[in-house]
Amino acid sequence: MTRVHVVGAGISGLSCAVRLARQGRAVTLYEATGQAGGRCRSYHDAKLERSIDNGNHMLLSANLAALSYLEEIGARHSLSAPKEAAYGFVDLRSGARWTLRPNAGPLPWWILVPGRRVPDTRPGAYLAGLRLAFAKPNQTVAQVLDPADPLWPRFWEPLTVAALNTAPEEAAARLLWPVVRETFGRGAAACRPLIARDGLAASFIDPALSLLREAGAEVRFNHRLRAIGFADGRAAGLDFGAERLALGPDARVVIAVPPNVAAALLPGLTAPDDGRPIVNGHIRLAQAPPPVPGMTAERPFLGLVGGAAQWLFLRGDVVSLTVSAAAELVERPNQEIAERFWADTARALDLDPAATPVIRIVKERRATFAQTPQALLRRAPARTRWANLALAGDWTDTGFPATIESAVRSGRAAAQVVTGD
Repeated sequence: MTRVHVVGAGISGLSCAVRLARQGRAVTLYEATGQAGGRCRSYHDAKLERSIDNGNHMLLSANLAALSYLEEIGARHSLSAPKEAAYGFVDLRSGARWTLRPNAGPLPWWILVPGRRVPDTRPGAYLAGLRLAFAKPNQTVAQVLDPADPLWPRFWEPLTVAALNTAPEEAAARLLWPVVRETFGRGAAACRPLIARDGLAASFIDPALSLLREAGAEVRFNHRLRAIGFADGRAAGLDFGAERLALGPDARVVIAVPPNVAAALLPGLTAPDDGRPIVNGHIRLAQAPPPVPGMTAERPFLGLVGGAAQWLFLRGDVVSLTVSAAAELVERPNQEIAERFWADTARALDLDPAATPVIRIVKERRATFAQTPQALLRRAPARTRWANLALAGDWTDTGFPATIESAVRSGRAAAQVVTGD
């Protein structure tokens, strides 16, 4: 039986391996570290004495590939599923709070209702998003939309940063359009926020590993690929340092690693070479806080405007905050970041700012590639010039931003390439 060697056990590698295993293929999955998941993982933090995710990830009901992956591994039920598509926000400077509520159906009449849209904004400012569909390849979001409009700091800028992990002044306008088209462009049914109820590992990682093992796949941790041998237009060997593997004529390989690692392994590969950081903070409170406007048990998150953090998530007595496109913040000392995060949290949740909770700061310096017009030209397709080798990763040319959705799509594309299906 043809064996497929999948290198990298992040979401893209897992989705590829799962798809292949479910097809009855022989699969070996390699991971350089001792844990699967890549940026999408959970672990016990000794300082907080809690299990936390290394970062905060939210799916939308429009993320059909990611939801299909969860169905495949039997974990769709592990996501919270609020009945209403609604997003609470708080302006930390003014104290103003509002909730965005898209309506059912693709006709966006919700922008005509003041109680459903951002305060002090005009309906036309939302419709301006249609300009993204006609953006030129070299245009940024800030060049297509109007940064002077009141909607900009409370909607377009947070949406761009959250989706692309790149400041709108340099983020590719063409890459934001699929996000708008697939979510707000399709109405409330496509905009429902979905969050891993018990953590990322419980939803995306552990069930996938269980499925792979039950299907007879090999999973090898602490196997860092050092080099690939090539011969006659094919991958002929994999060098893991202490172990070298010769590949037979029927073997297939999927490289599902970050772009800088892939570029070092594959001669002549063009890949995005500039990363953008994300900073996360996890705060253990003395007890779970009382509800505040904009948050519910089904929607335990808030969008933050005017502070250091952009999003706040609550799970029990742990508050997690996220700053995307965090090039400036990532260089600041952890103590300073912690103080700023606590100030944001205290204002957002009406807590005592003088309290001194336990806080963990997590910095991801290359969380995603810089999703600029120039970088989009460097996204590689799944198919490579080697007959038996394919690429996967949220940085490959999926047509979507570097998110869980993109990672799953890339894994499935790679599986299709190596099997010919």
